Amino acid sequence: MRLTPLLLATLTLASGLCAQTSAPDADAVMLRRIYDAALTDSPAYSRLDELVTKFPGRLSGSKKLEGAVLWAKGVLEKQGVDRLELQPVMVPHWERGAPESVRFIGSDGKSAPLAALAIGLSVPTPAGGLRAPVVELHSLDELKTTDVKGKIVFFNRPMRPQEVIPGLAYRDAGDQRNKGPAEAARYGAVGVLTRSLTQALDDVPHTGATRYLPDVPRIPAAALSTLAANRLSAALRADPKLQAELVINSTSFADALSHNVIGEIRGVAHPEKIILVGGHLDSWDATPGAHDDGAGVVQSIDVLRILRAAGYQPRHTIRCVLFTSEENSLNGAKEYARIVGEKKEVHLLALESDNGGFQPHGYQLGNTAGDAAARAAARWRALLEPYRLAVFEHGTGGADVEPLMALGYTVGEILPDSQRYSDYHHTAVDTLDKVNPRELQLGAAAMAALVYLYDQHGP
Repeated sequence: MRLTPLLLATLTLASGLCAQTSAPDADAVMLRRIYDAALTDSPAYSRLDELVTKFPGRLSGSKKLEGAVLWAKGVLEKQGVDRLELQPVMVPHWERGAPESVRFIGSDGKSAPLAALAIGLSVPTPAGGLRAPVVELHSLDELKTTDVKGKIVFFNRPMRPQEVIPGLAYRDAGDQRNKGPAEAARYGAVGVLTRSLTQALDDVPHTGATRYLPDVPRIPAAALSTLAANRLSAALRADPKLQAELVINSTSFADALSHNVIGEIRGVAHPEKIILVGGHLDSWDATPGAHDDGAGVVQSIDVLRILRAAGYQPRHTIRCVLFTSEENSLNGAKEYARIVGEKKEVHLLALESDNGGFQPHGYQLGNTAGDAAARAAARWRALLEPYRLAVFEHGTGGADVEPLMALGYTVGEILPDSQRYSDYHHTAVDTLDKVNPRELQLGAAAMAALVYLYDQHGP
């Protein structure tokens, strides 16, 4: 058969187009396999059930966290990894003790209880409790112009409902809990009550950590439910001379030994280079920790299973790291990063899940050059959009991977729909039934998809 110039040109063009599209076609095929593996016969939800049922309240220093560490080690062993390590970490050991109580007492002697939880790491009240007048503030700046000496400061600034992204409202209101007790003590306050960090109006108090300062007294602190905060505020308007009584029975002990749990699949081409997926094993003592961060734990473990089930052999080492003590120290993250720096281990990507097990819609990515999110979006958005992963946001990744960014590596986290997260965060209602199995699986798939793309094409 004789080829005319026109036919020859057409065949040449078609050949060039095939060469240009072969790699994206291969990526699309593998992403489909990854999602098939993630959404078929997934053990993620049953593993989450086991974790939060057997080991609720996995606070650093506790027997529950020790049990969770051994549980995670056993799951990774059974699933099959090429290397497994328990990395020692010293962590804080704080215990809540007997249930706390908070009530307000009017000038007429009548009292009413308020739903509350001691803030994590709070010092205890004196024997018999603490009773003092209450002053309501809405910012830390008001401490400079308000007489709080000998009083209980009540920080009552709500999370801003105008914020479309609840995490921004959480960040902006969080100084009341994180810094409020130390700053109030600097001005002579004897105790602190804070409004829980949630936009929900209910009687579920939220705990979380506070940071004391070495040069000021440590004063007891508790978080009120949002409804309790509203009740106390209304009572103060009606009776400015009312008092509050706090009873907190906490104890701080010497630091305890814990472990980061590390399991990995060795890469076939560049095993010395690492792609990390992770979440944190610990939770606050008063919560089962299903969304925070049981979801991230089981998703990270499942990434390793998904890649193997999809028939994919990674070029680089894929490492699952389940960090300890995120909630009250970040000691697990700090120790991991320290050892990475010491060993000069190269990380192409460190990807975390710690925003709940909800429907994912994209990724936050960051590096010191500031171009990680834009580069990923330009290269892979078209491939990931069919899976509803369209957002590529610049940031610093999750709290446990952020220290790796300072070492020059790209970090990130998946971005689930976060509107309900603060309803459950750090509470007794962060339970298994709040997690949708399919959304949990989609989060694991989103992590595995980005891991595959970085493994194939680099940062």
